[in-house]
Order: sequence, then C-alpha cells, then structure tokens
Amino acid sequence: MDDPVQPRSSEPRPRRRDRHGRGMRGPVAPPQVPLSASRAEAFTDLVQDSVERLERRWPQLTEIDFLVLDVPPTIGGDAGDEEWAAGTVPLGGTISASEGRPARVVIYRRPVEIRTKGRDERAALVHEVVVEQVAELLGLSPESVDPRYGEE
Repeated sequence: MDDPVQPRSSEPRPRRRDRHGRGMRGPVAPPQVPLSASRAEAFTDLVQDSVERLERRWPQLTEIDFLVLDVPPTIGGDAGDEEWAAGTVPLGGTISASEGRPARVVIYRRPVEIRTKGRDERAALVHEVVVEQVAELLGLSPESVDPRYGEE
C-alpha cells in the first residue's frame, strides 16, 4: 500500500455526463435557429421588419425611436389615458419629441399577442399598429403612410 488515497479537492469537478450516463443536456436548438428566440425577441423582430418596410417610403422615420414595452402604463401615465378611460387597452402610443429627445413610437407586446393567434396574424397587427402610430405622429392618415393599410 504505497499509494495513499489523495483527498478530494473542494473544487467541483466538471460534469461530463448526467447521473444516468446519457451525456450532458444541451439546448434543444442552436442559437442561430429561430426556435431559440424568445417571444419578446420575435415580437421585436416583427416591429423592426415593419419599421424597415416603412422607412423605404418615409426616410424621416430614422429619426424616430421605436420601442417595445410588455404592457402599457396604468392610468395616470402620460400615454393612453383616453383609451384606458374608455375601457380598452392600447396597443401602441406615441411620445412627441422634446428638447434633446427624439419622438418615440411605443408598441405594447402583450396586448398585441393576446389579440392574435399565429405569427402571420401577429405580424399583420403589429404592422397596422406601427402604421397607425406613425400616422398619428406625422399628422397623416394611415392610408397615406402605407397605401396597403387595412388590406392585409
């Protein structure tokens, strides 16, 4: 018995296999695959696609910030008081430009998701909301902002 047993180090060993010997668990899909994108990321991509589509026709939209929030602010906030008082939940809103801050268009993710069933329907509603908010900000009708408004 010349080899004494070395005591285990206090540092955790890297796990090479799970306890059943089947190997390490990994992600279901690699990060490059759309399956691994969260719902919030997918929704933000829909908003960005809609904005890019409108920017081709309205280059001044590059000066506007487009934001995605999960839910609209409660009553007492600066946006959406009229809609809340009427009993409806707003899908989007606008914030006018002020000193040193550009104008903003806000899209509320959860109310839009609740009103749609699939990705195509969600994309169409997101585009409608973006067009309506841009039209409000520019003081135009939605049909003049996007001639295909309401057709999809």
